[in-house]
Amino acid sequence: MSAQWRESTSLQPMTAAHADAVSAIENSVYPFPWTRGNFIDSLASGYPARVLVDEGDGQRVIGYFVAMYGVDEMHLLNITVVPQAEHQGHGRGMLDAVVSMCRERRAARLWLEVRQSNLRARALYRRYGFVETGVRRGYYPAPEGRREDACVMTLDVPGVLRAVV
Repeated sequence: MSAQWRESTSLQPMTAAHADAVSAIENSVYPFPWTRGNFIDSLASGYPARVLVDEGDGQRVIGYFVAMYGVDEMHLLNITVVPQAEHQGHGRGMLDAVVSMCRERRAARLWLEVRQSNLRARALYRRYGFVETGVRRGYYPAPEGRREDACVMTLDVPGVLRAVV
């Protein structure tokens, strides 16, 4: 499960200094984006967050993720790649980084929610090894005041045993 990134890209810890760039990407990609404050709050809470930087393009942020540790698990809250950098292995590479973080913390399961309508993301997650394990009804805002269901997906992290209680 390893992606080949260009030599000019690097994954770096997200800081408050990245908030404007990350928010600009978020606003350009999603109809119901996280706010700049959501990212700042995540950082203040100590959530693991990384930015993917293209060093060959003036340190331009081209992707990011935010996760949250739980007991024996990790929840991937947000993962995004700018449209101009899609289909280059960046999403998979960031998933590899999240899984590495899971291993470091002995988090045996990684889970996430994704819009039911986001078929491309769901397909990427399935190719990576995630399994659809449930539905959260009305989880996401949708146009015209409606709500959209979320597909809950989980990945048993290879090499990490789940604690038996």
